Amino acid sequence: MALRNFLILLTAVCAMATGPCAWSQPVRPRPAVEVDVKAKLKEVQGNPQQLAAVLKEGAKVASFCANCHGDGGNSVKTEVPNLAGQNESYLMDQLRQYIDGHRPTTDFKRRLIKFLTVDEKVSLVAFYARQDVLTKAPADAAVAARGKALYKKLCADCHEIDGKGSEDYSRVAGQQAGYMSAALISYRDKPAPRYSKDMVTSLKDIKDADLNAMVVYIASMK
Repeated sequence: MALRNFLILLTAVCAMATGPCAWSQPVRPRPAVEVDVKAKLKEVQGNPQQLAAVLKEGAKVASFCANCHGDGGNSVKTEVPNLAGQNESYLMDQLRQYIDGHRPTTDFKRRLIKFLTVDEKVSLVAFYARQDVLTKAPADAAVAARGKALYKKLCADCHEIDGKGSEDYSRVAGQQAGYMSAALISYRDKPAPRYSKDMVTSLKDIKDADLNAMVVYIASMK
């Protein structure tokens, strides 16, 4: 019943765009209740039959998110982030932050997420984490090369050299250019309300041209 109610409400709102939410922010410490969610994720990962059922359920929920985030989590709107291939722990943490208010969003979207049960959240993030990110070669190889050097200098220590992140840091590889640009500019120019000292320190002196070059490279990463 919870999933049915969620899907009905989500259908009515999924066309609404959301503002930059900066995937690059590290995962916040989880409250005790989230330990159970993490255990469920590990249980699913270690059981192929259970995983198959979970992914099937996750696809049902994700199909209603496709209006904004695209089929399989590959957004068709540059300002809307890709969810495909994103780290499970990071995605789960973002759902929690929507609910508890640490991540800015509309009250309506926050209420929609509250309709999901723990099992439905697990199925959703498990599904997205296993989808392939669709990328395109950069139009300007020289710009991408400059962006690659900047990425290695400013981002690779946390988000890994391949951009796929870790349990504690988001995947940025293949992220939508418009979304990533807005997120990085937000950290550089107006870090509140989602503050990350490391991000602000890394980006505080970056020029627009260099930031754009880094975005071009990140968007092309597979």
